[in-house]
Amino acid sequence: MSSKILGSDGVALNRREFVRAAAATGAGLMMSMPAWAQDPEPDEKPEDLAVAIIGPGSQGRLLMTMCLKIPGIRFVAVCDIWSYHQRYAANILKKYDMPVNVYEDYREMLEKEKNLDAVIVATPDWMHAEHSIACLKAGKHVYCEKEMSNTLEKAAEMVKAARETGKLLQVGHQRRSSPRYWHCLKMIEKDKILGRITHTYGQWNRARLLELGWPKKEPLPPETLQRYGYGSMDEFRNWRWYRKYSGGPMCDLGSHQIDVFNWFLRAQPKAVLASGGLDYYNAQAGRDWYDNVLAIYEYDTAPGTVRGFYQVLNTTSQGGFYEQFMGDEGSLVVSDDGKTGFIFREVQAKQREWEDEADKVEKMGKDAIELKIGETLTPEGEKDPKAEQLKAEAMKDSRLLHLENFFAAVRGKAELTCPAELAYETTVSVMRANDAVESGQRMKLEPAMFEV
Repeated sequence: MSSKILGSDGVALNRREFVRAAAATGAGLMMSMPAWAQDPEPDEKPEDLAVAIIGPGSQGRLLMTMCLKIPGIRFVAVCDIWSYHQRYAANILKKYDMPVNVYEDYREMLEKEKNLDAVIVATPDWMHAEHSIACLKAGKHVYCEKEMSNTLEKAAEMVKAARETGKLLQVGHQRRSSPRYWHCLKMIEKDKILGRITHTYGQWNRARLLELGWPKKEPLPPETLQRYGYGSMDEFRNWRWYRKYSGGPMCDLGSHQIDVFNWFLRAQPKAVLASGGLDYYNAQAGRDWYDNVLAIYEYDTAPGTVRGFYQVLNTTSQGGFYEQFMGDEGSLVVSDDGKTGFIFREVQAKQREWEDEADKVEKMGKDAIELKIGETLTPEGEKDPKAEQLKAEAMKDSRLLHLENFFAAVRGKAELTCPAELAYETTVSVMRANDAVESGQRMKLEPAMFEV
């Protein structure tokens, strides 16, 4: 975010080290959040889970290396249609004393790797359903990157497959496993720090994207590309720009934050109005997804209507990515970047008992408090015994926490924070925004649309 934030009267608030959100706001937080992983006994070593990954590209390798930090996770197989990805991932795992079997075709992997406990699916969106459903039907638990699919029909099939097989399907909306977000949700719902929420805002702005290349000595043969549905190495490497393979920037980036809107408001959007286009990259023949989208969501909540504003831009990194919830008594800003987090109090709202006057930011129309986790007191004013654990969890990458939650659920020691049904609601929300851009009209979302 920028170095200054405007208060309700338009006056800029200085940013410096703010006070911690202490006492009542944090007390009992650990009890309200899900378990990410079972705390082992001091000398306990969890039994290994046999894991495979399909699609160890850049995101897949990131998830793979996160898994290496989780006790008891052992990779036994790697699958990708590109030998370059195969070798890259296998070499990383070899350094961790995990020699793996390498496959091009996932069907061969599932046929030969009978003892797999779980599979991580990190292929392009259009293949998520095929890969996930096959693994579920083979009796494996699945962690699938978001978006579920680039079509609602395939996403619905994933939900049905998880139900029919009884296997776990976690979808990669990692904020659902983040202590930062659970902390914010508690302050909104239990501590009522915002009063009545009237609006939300979110954005994900990133700098101009360069084309992803590839080692010129290692292109996929044309016949291999054709066999797996790609027209060229450009399509294979830059699949996010093509409608055949992805759901565009609203699915790629926006779904993370629209998921937070739905979650925090405890509601599904009833309508969306959106504008966008391929305005900057239109000279590049063949690219057909928007490079920018501006959307307005409408929600019905118990207190009243909430409007959510969202933008995703692929030409500027100004402001980065964050979500904001605005109410008649205050506003809250939070981000998965682990650094951005503030609470703003409206001047007419009552001062909270836990606010420390000595450390408060200079008053300029509104008070600002830095959002910190784990520095909490019990109602008796004592240090919360679980505070250090919470603080340690909050310092972890949210993707690691989401994977920990998944594997804890596989072990029967936790419940998934983002099962397929929840992820499907987000898929509907963002894809309907794409429809609104296409039609130029306000699109309604009926409750039945979110059901499978």
